[in-house]
Amino acid sequence: MLNAKTKCMLAAATFLLGGSVTSAHASYCGDGNTVTFAGIDWESGAFITEVMKMILSSGYECKVDAIPGNSVTLEQATANNDVQIFAEEWIGRSDVWNKAAAAGQVTSVGKTFVGASEGWFVPDYVVKGDASRGIDPIAPDLKSVSQLSEPAVAALFQDPEEPSKGRFLNCPSGWTCEGVNTAKLEAYKLDASYVNFRPGTGTALDAAISSVYLQGEPVLFYYWSPTAILGKYKLVQLEEPAYDEACWKELTSAEGKRDKACAFPAVEVAYGVNSEFAKAAPEIIEILEKATFPLAELNASLAYMADEKADAATAAARFLKEKGDVWGVWVSPEAKARIEASVK
Repeated sequence: MLNAKTKCMLAAATFLLGGSVTSAHASYCGDGNTVTFAGIDWESGAFITEVMKMILSSGYECKVDAIPGNSVTLEQATANNDVQIFAEEWIGRSDVWNKAAAAGQVTSVGKTFVGASEGWFVPDYVVKGDASRGIDPIAPDLKSVSQLSEPAVAALFQDPEEPSKGRFLNCPSGWTCEGVNTAKLEAYKLDASYVNFRPGTGTALDAAISSVYLQGEPVLFYYWSPTAILGKYKLVQLEEPAYDEACWKELTSAEGKRDKACAFPAVEVAYGVNSEFAKAAPEIIEILEKATFPLAELNASLAYMADEKADAATAAARFLKEKGDVWGVWVSPEAKARIEASVK
């Protein structure tokens, strides 16, 4: 058994060690370090990034920055510690991220949001029509990706530049989902009958979908939630073969086979962070572990951005001003007060 003197010495050592560690950890921002975020450009990612930047800068006096780029480049930058936080990392989707995680260069923290989904969509009126707009259904039996190979179905989604083919609206080049969808087109044997159209940006993808939807024309595209698009428009997600781990591994590998495809797996979205940063800034990691955005609130903010043509920073300031009951539990009371004062 330990005597009283030994216990006191251990307690003192523990206190001193804890105090030293806490002081060192708390100095990550205090010492002038900059927390650099991945400047991801899709709506939800841009919005969440701006919210977290404002929380760290206003609440904790951190210097913050963001580097623009596509998701693959920014994931590699996170592995290299040129970027510290990738605010909306879809776990398991990226070969780059998977390899960096296996090498111990990056780690996932918390749950950015839960309940999201992704897949291939067509407007609801393509299948069901829309009497209020005078639109008759043009493909009432369409429900599965397997039907897209039928010439008559491909013709419905005619590409304006290559009329002999249909058009599939993919993600912008450089996004992780673009590579997966391209692999799926090949595996489903659709690459010969559809143009794999990649818009330049996420904004261009949204504009292309919205333009066709408002005209009541057919369009085939990949999309995901949470987004303003899925909140504003009635869409039908096409069925795919059930998710299979072996199938998915091939689809998400640049060297993978393209002999079969399957549905996207259940969505897991986390804060992707550089591993060295995670060790150096546990107080920031603690915030990220708590910072889960409710899906309904996220969709509402994205709809606000779309309807009001507001940028991500404006929407983030609005969220922080109006939803203190949501984000207030992520931070200390002192930080909450500072953040609220900054957005009055």
